[in-house]
Amino acid sequence: MESITEWLRAIGRYIGQGLNPLWQALRSVFIWPFTWNAMFGYLTVGVAGILLGFTILITFVANGFFGFVPSKSELRLVRNSTASEVYSRDKVLLGRYFFTNRVNAELDELSDTLVNALIATEDARFMQHSGIDLRALFRVLFRSLILNDDNSGGGSTLSQQLAKNLYPRRTYRIATMLLNKIREMVIARRMEEVYSKKELLGMYLNTVPFSENVYGIKVAAQRFFNKSPKQLKIEEAAILVGMLKATTSYNPRKNKAKAKERRNLVLERMHKYKYLSDNELDSLANLPLTLEYDSLDMQNEGLATYFREYVRLELEGVLKNFRKPNGEPYNHYTDGLKIYTTIDARLQNHAEQAVMEQLPKIQRRFNGEWSNQDPWENDENFRKIIEANPIYQQWKNKGFSHEGIIRRMSEKYPMELFDWKKGSIKRVMSQLDSIKYYLRQLNTGLIAVEPETGAIRAWVGGFDHKFVQYDHVKSHRQVGSTFKPILYAQAVESGMDPCKYFPNQPKIYPEYENWQPKNSDNKYGGGYSLEGALTKSVNTVSVQIIMETGINPVRKLAANMGIKSKIPYAPSIALGTVETSLQEMVQAYSVFVNRGIKRPFFFIERIETADGELIADFGPNKNVEPEKRALSERTADIMLKMMRSVTQGGTASSVRWKFGINSDFAGKTGTTQNQSDGWFIGLTQKLVAGVWVGAESPIVHFKSLDSGQGSTTALPIWGAFMQRVYNDPKFSSWKEVKMAELPDSVRYRISCAHRIWYPSDSLADSLNLDPTLEGVETDTTIIGADLNLSREERKEERRKRREQKQLEKMLLNRTKEDEDKKFLLGGN
Repeated sequence: MESITEWLRAIGRYIGQGLNPLWQALRSVFIWPFTWNAMFGYLTVGVAGILLGFTILITFVANGFFGFVPSKSELRLVRNSTASEVYSRDKVLLGRYFFTNRVNAELDELSDTLVNALIATEDARFMQHSGIDLRALFRVLFRSLILNDDNSGGGSTLSQQLAKNLYPRRTYRIATMLLNKIREMVIARRMEEVYSKKELLGMYLNTVPFSENVYGIKVAAQRFFNKSPKQLKIEEAAILVGMLKATTSYNPRKNKAKAKERRNLVLERMHKYKYLSDNELDSLANLPLTLEYDSLDMQNEGLATYFREYVRLELEGVLKNFRKPNGEPYNHYTDGLKIYTTIDARLQNHAEQAVMEQLPKIQRRFNGEWSNQDPWENDENFRKIIEANPIYQQWKNKGFSHEGIIRRMSEKYPMELFDWKKGSIKRVMSQLDSIKYYLRQLNTGLIAVEPETGAIRAWVGGFDHKFVQYDHVKSHRQVGSTFKPILYAQAVESGMDPCKYFPNQPKIYPEYENWQPKNSDNKYGGGYSLEGALTKSVNTVSVQIIMETGINPVRKLAANMGIKSKIPYAPSIALGTVETSLQEMVQAYSVFVNRGIKRPFFFIERIETADGELIADFGPNKNVEPEKRALSERTADIMLKMMRSVTQGGTASSVRWKFGINSDFAGKTGTTQNQSDGWFIGLTQKLVAGVWVGAESPIVHFKSLDSGQGSTTALPIWGAFMQRVYNDPKFSSWKEVKMAELPDSVRYRISCAHRIWYPSDSLADSLNLDPTLEGVETDTTIIGADLNLSREERKEERRKRREQKQLEKMLLNRTKEDEDKKFLLGGN
C-alpha cells in the first residue's frame, strides 16, 4: 500500500514539474496579481476578439463555407414550390396538383387588415429595420440569458423567417442554431436589398404553413373561410395570423378554444400598435369563432375528379418536351402551372348529375333482383375474385398460404364506406367484408366528346373517386352489340347491298367448333335487311355478315377508327366479344358523325406558367396524331341512317319518350354475356357520348335481360345527361342541329323494309317473333327457354303480327311514293 502511495506522489511531482514552465509563461504575459485597469483591458481585448471572430464567422457563412447561401441575383429568381391549377375550358378551377398545397396570392390580394395583424403579431418594427432587428435580438439575449425568460421570443424578423421558409435549416452538430441564425440573417439582409417591404410580406404569406397540408394565405383563407385573402374580416385575419405560432395547437377547426384565445391575443397586439381602437377591440374579442370550412380535397372532390387524375398521369409525358429558361423540365407539382383542359364545366356538371340521378335507381333494381343472395353466385367465383385482388397478391408475394391470407384479410377494423343515401358510412369490418360490399356496387363510366374538334367535354369515371379510384372510362370490358356498327360499316364499305336480306335462323358453324350463335330472346323467323338487323340487334344476322365480309377487314377497320386494344381473330367479335374501353369506342363512333374522318381526341387546350406565359398550345388541329379517313362519306352517312333507326324503333327508342329527346340523334345499345355490361353510345352533331354500367367484376351481373340490358342501364344515364344539356340555355340550340343526311338518290336506293317473311316460316316460328317496335337487344350467345304460349296469347301474337305487317307495308309504300316524287322532280 505504501509503495502505491509513493508511486502516485512521484507521478504528481513529475506532472507539476512539467506544468510549471507553462504557468510561468502565462504569468509573464498577464499582469499578476490582477488590477481593475488590467481587467478592463483584458475585457476590451476579449470583446474585440469575440467580435472579430464573429465577423470572420459571418464572412465564412456568407460566402458559403457552411453550405449554400443565395446571392442577390439568385434571390431575384426565387420562387417557392407552388401547386399547379387545372381549369376547364370556361376557366372554372377544377383542382390542383401539388406536393404542398400552395397557391401564391398576388400583392393586391393582401388586405391592409391582414398585413397589420401580421406585423403587429410577428414583427412590430418590420417597416423600420433592414432585415435584422438588433433591438429585438439584444432583448431576447438579455431576457433569455440573464432573466432566464423562456417566453422572450425568437428575435427573428419576418425577413429571417421568410429566409428559413425558403431555405430550410441544416444540421451542424453543436453549432446548428448559431450557424443557421447567421445564415438566415445574411439571407434576410440580402432579400431586403432586392425586394420591397410589401413584396417581402407577400412572399412570407405565400410560404408559411397553416396546418392540414395547407401552405400560403390564399389556400388557408379558402380552406377555413371559403373566401379570398382580400375578403377576410379583421377577426378572420387574426385567426389565420394566430395559427402561425403553432399551426396544430391553434387550428380553429380542431381546437376552437385555443384558437379563439390566440385570436384575441392577436387583436390585443393590433390594439397595442394602434391598428384597432378600444371599441373595435372590445367588440371583436367578444365575437364567437365561426368558420366556413372548405375541405379542399382537390384530389377526390369537385368536378371531374377522374378526368383530373387522367390528366395528372399524362402530364409527365407531355411536359418532358418543354423546358424552363434554365433548361430544367417543368414540374406540374411545384411550378405553379395553369393547365387549361377541354372539359366544359357545365357539361361536366350535367354528366355527373345524370349519374347521381340514375345510377342509384339502377342499383336498387340490381339489389332487388339478388335480394339476400350473393351476386357472385358461389364460393368458387368469389375465390377467383379474391385471388385477383391486389391485397391478396401482396400477401401471396410475401409467401403466405391461401389460408393465411384469408385469415389476415378477415381481421376487422374501422373503415369508411361509400353510401348512396349518406355519402359515406363508418363500419367495423374486414377487408373481405369490404370487398364483398363493393362487389355489390354497380359502377359507371361516361365520356362526351365534341366530334368536330376531338375535344373531350365531359368525363365521369365512376360514382366517387374517394372510394373507387378505378376509372371506368379507361377500363377494358366486353362491348357487346356496340361493336356491330363497325361490322356493318365494313359490310357497306366492301359493297354489300344494305337491302340484302339475311334469314333470322340459328345456324351451326362446323369450322368454328360447331359454334351456334343464338338471339338473346331466342326468337327467330323471317329475314332482316342490314338496317333492320342493326335496329333489332339480331345476332344470327350479324354472324352471317361477318362470314361474308371476313374477320380481318373488320378488325382492320376497327383499328383505323380508333380501337387500339387487341381484337381477337374470331367471328364472335360480331357479337361484341371485343374487350376495349369506353374511350376507344366513343373515338370509333365519332368517325360516323365526322363523315368517315377519324379525328383524334385531345384533353388539354394549353399550358401556361404562373405568370401567364404560354408554354404549349394543344388546341384543335394541333394534335401530334393527324386526322385520317377511316370510312367513305357515303358509308358513314348510311351508318348514321341505320343508327337513327335504332333510336326511332329499335333498342334505344325508349329514350325519346322517357326523357323527351326528339332531336336528331343516332346510337347503339350493347349488353354482354349474362348482363354483366350495359352500354349505350349516342351520336349528335355536337356531342358523341358513351355510357357503360356494370359491376367491378364481370362475374357479378344482373339476373334478367330486362333489368340488365344496355337499354335499361346505360341508356337512362345518357338520356338524363342529354336532357340536362338540352334544357341548359347555353346548349338548347343544339337540339336543332342536324347530322349529315343521305342524298335523296342514295336514300331511295337503300330504302327497304326492315324485315320480310318467308313462305317457309312455320307457325311456331312466327309465334316466336316479336314484331313490336320496342325490340330487345341481343349481344352474345345466350340460350333461352322455349315460350309456352296459351291459346289466347297465340291469338294476340297473330293479331300483333298482322298489325305490324300492315303498318310496315303502309310506311314502306308511303316512303317509296315520297322518294319517287323527289326523284322525278330531279332530287339528288
